[in-house]
Amino acid sequence: MKKFYSGVLLFIVALVFGQISYTVAPNPFNETDQITLTIPGSQIDESAWGIANNDVYIWTWSLDANYSNSQDCPTNGSWGNSNDLNKLSYNSAADAYSLTFTPTTFYNRTGIGRFGFLLKDKTGSHQTADSFVNVGILNLNLTNPLANSLTSVPAGNSVNVTATTNVNSTFQLKANGTVVNSTSTPSASYSYSYTVTADANMELIATDANSNTKNATFILQTPRNVVSEAIPTWIKQGINYHPTDNTRVGLALYAPFKNFVHVIGSFNNWAVDDAYLMKRDTANPDLYWIELTGLTPSQLYTFQYRTNDLRKVADPFSPQILSSYDDQWISATTYPNLPPFPAGQGFEVSMFKTGQAPYNWQATSFQRPNKEDLVVYELLLRDFTQEKNWQSLINKITYLKNLKINAIELMPIMEFEGNLSWGYNTSFHYALDKAYGTPEKFKEFVDLCHYNGIAVILDVAFNHATGRSPLVRLWNIDPDGDGYGDVAPNNPYFNTVPKHSYNVFNDFNHTSPSTRYYVERTLQQWLTEYHIDGFRWDLTKGFTQSCSENDETCTNAYQQDRVDIMKYYADKQWGIDPNSYMIFEHLGTDAEEQQWANYRVAEGKGVMLWNNQNGAYNQNTMGYKENSNFDRMNHTLHGFTNMHAVGYGESHDEERLMFKNIAYGAVNGAYDVKNLNTALNRMKTFGATFFTIPGPKMIWQFGELGYEFSINRCGDGSINNGCRTDEKPIAFSLGYDTNVNRKAVYDTWAQIINLRSLYPVFKSKTYSVESNNLTNDPNGLITRIYVYDNTASTVQNVVVIANYNTSAKDVVPYFPYTGQWKNLLDNTVSIVSSTTAPINLQPGEFRIFGNYTGTLSTVDVNAENKLSLQIADNPVKNGLAKLIYHKAKNGEIIIYDMSGKKMDSFKLKNESGTYELKANYPSGTYLVHLKSETGVAIQKMIIK
Repeated sequence: MKKFYSGVLLFIVALVFGQISYTVAPNPFNETDQITLTIPGSQIDESAWGIANNDVYIWTWSLDANYSNSQDCPTNGSWGNSNDLNKLSYNSAADAYSLTFTPTTFYNRTGIGRFGFLLKDKTGSHQTADSFVNVGILNLNLTNPLANSLTSVPAGNSVNVTATTNVNSTFQLKANGTVVNSTSTPSASYSYSYTVTADANMELIATDANSNTKNATFILQTPRNVVSEAIPTWIKQGINYHPTDNTRVGLALYAPFKNFVHVIGSFNNWAVDDAYLMKRDTANPDLYWIELTGLTPSQLYTFQYRTNDLRKVADPFSPQILSSYDDQWISATTYPNLPPFPAGQGFEVSMFKTGQAPYNWQATSFQRPNKEDLVVYELLLRDFTQEKNWQSLINKITYLKNLKINAIELMPIMEFEGNLSWGYNTSFHYALDKAYGTPEKFKEFVDLCHYNGIAVILDVAFNHATGRSPLVRLWNIDPDGDGYGDVAPNNPYFNTVPKHSYNVFNDFNHTSPSTRYYVERTLQQWLTEYHIDGFRWDLTKGFTQSCSENDETCTNAYQQDRVDIMKYYADKQWGIDPNSYMIFEHLGTDAEEQQWANYRVAEGKGVMLWNNQNGAYNQNTMGYKENSNFDRMNHTLHGFTNMHAVGYGESHDEERLMFKNIAYGAVNGAYDVKNLNTALNRMKTFGATFFTIPGPKMIWQFGELGYEFSINRCGDGSINNGCRTDEKPIAFSLGYDTNVNRKAVYDTWAQIINLRSLYPVFKSKTYSVESNNLTNDPNGLITRIYVYDNTASTVQNVVVIANYNTSAKDVVPYFPYTGQWKNLLDNTVSIVSSTTAPINLQPGEFRIFGNYTGTLSTVDVNAENKLSLQIADNPVKNGLAKLIYHKAKNGEIIIYDMSGKKMDSFKLKNESGTYELKANYPSGTYLVHLKSETGVAIQKMIIK
């Protein structure tokens, strides 16, 4: 089975397979013969596939003479971007697609017994089912038992071995390498009754008159008597070190539907030895366990589990694994003294070593930033440094600290397939991937972050697992014996058919107790072993069982089972670490996200939700008013009780702001957003209208340096959707961090982020965000942000104004009161005599003002003695506005619409306090005037 597609065996050509027919000429053929594979054009619906220029590609793989040891064709390319060498030729006259090749050359191997293929478009959006073609002049068909099969036979019983060939041949049957039967008279059929005495690896060899040979293998296995015994209390699923004896290790595997399990490894020469037959737990018969004794402390041991149906897998709860696929490409600099992969063991193997000294943590008094104060730096280590390892990231800690961020969010570092990946193709969620370095070096990185006041958050993809996961491979359908296959119906962890529309790989069933246990143990491992501070849960829309892979409407709608599942996981994570961060990438309905954001908030908890404002912010930075409103940076518009919306203008998943600025930016005379330095200056303004909004924020790596390479950039510099996850140029290698204009963005962002620490007002829940209000600013692209906290000891009010237009604009700041205001970036102080006097801002210019608490004149400028007016939770929803006023002696509130029409007025009973206004006005913008003996204050009120 190749990749994730269904397949059956084809023994003749011109056979219809899943509505795909084909011919091979010549046929039969040897692996060194040139052949032409032809597929009628009627087999491809070019219109449905959206194919231009008949772009059909072959995705193909080869198998050995035993129809196993599958290897991808070297010229396949990537699934999302097929290599043009594998593009089929199209004959319009015959309406047929074809490809001519020699198997040994095409697949770069010999000993080929079969090849498989499917047809696809270049990006993998459409495909056919798998087809298989036998290679060789002589063909052998093992009819009983089937090739690559396993048959359980009690000792003393017999098995009738039968086979046919396409030409008369002689036959030889071997058991464990010893000949047990042979024929001398050529025939096209074979039959022999073999008596089973013990486990036997069987091989049938056919030889024709020209001495061509073909073989087929199968396994005969005798049943085992498994001991039932209660599992010791110190052993749970996975690898367990005895608490007092470092010569003992306990292993446990949850394996329902398996009759018995052996442990094979370096301690028994990888042999199937009944001395290493695992016992069954009496309380849970599906749990197999064993104690290994007599081990040498500090010696590395490797092992796998081997089940009665010949599945050989690493432990799903391995802290690290060895891989025959990936390890050879890991440098000694990144991972010194990497143990060699045990030859002949195929898929991953587990490791353990007793008597290891624990890591000596240094930052023992680290206090995590409050959720509401987080400034998260999302980072893909693969594309962050040239060396791509933990030590190189450790070397950049000063760069990150000086940016003033207080959290780093790492894209998945759990064991993923390959070494150059975004990490979402996870195979072992419990294991640290070795591609970036050792566990000790990763712990050093976490420790150093904590020492510098920076939290570490891990991105984790619990929606799915790849086909190399032992949880898949223990229960999959694998007709060609290559270890890959679709999820079997009895798999206790996965759905056979995805239950949502965004699935990739194999879809976890999160209502299954087995899956829940796996997730909970994984959370515990990262939180306790590596001192991680929390998780960003990828693709939480996938945690439902109520939808289908073709129903996007259902997937995006409110799903109660998903709400309950994620609350369950929240309770479990907080049960392990009560203050750990829990962030969901859901991007769903407010009604559903509110269930998590407001969950257990009275206890100081609640889940944080990703809040994608990429499109709106990019419209501003490019200079276009359409769809440029980012008011939903305000958590109240999501219906969240606390500031649990993690706002961002960029993430790993969105196109980079600077790429679109330079590619599509607006032009107005001499002012051109496409100009690099102009675009960089506008990124400073993005920082001003982003970081000043209270609540958690996230930035994507190198945004602070104006990184302008597209998310879809290919290795050759072209741009293609299929290159989305390809490696990208590294900003440090390009000298971005030493470029004056780029470094100016970094410095400005650092200064603005630092304001959040300097002034407690930025923790306030009383704030409003106004972007692109066409009522007040007909040209749009004007931003105003107001933050207020009358309990703050220093700055109590912040006013941010910005001009994203491509021409200068007079911007009315609508200060809440007159008096002295300080520019918080250069500390200059201005006297404001009118709250509505405009300030001229050049294109892309911004200002950040805070009320000044020093003394410049005889005017009373102490924040405690000034008239002020604030509107909480502005824009106003549900017709109820909360007006907060201070020092308004004999105060009166008057409300006007934007044409100047008086809508309402009323007297205030108290000098300071809160007035709840029933704002039953049409949707729009209004001016709220507070008049009193101490002056006038004006605020804008937006009615949704």
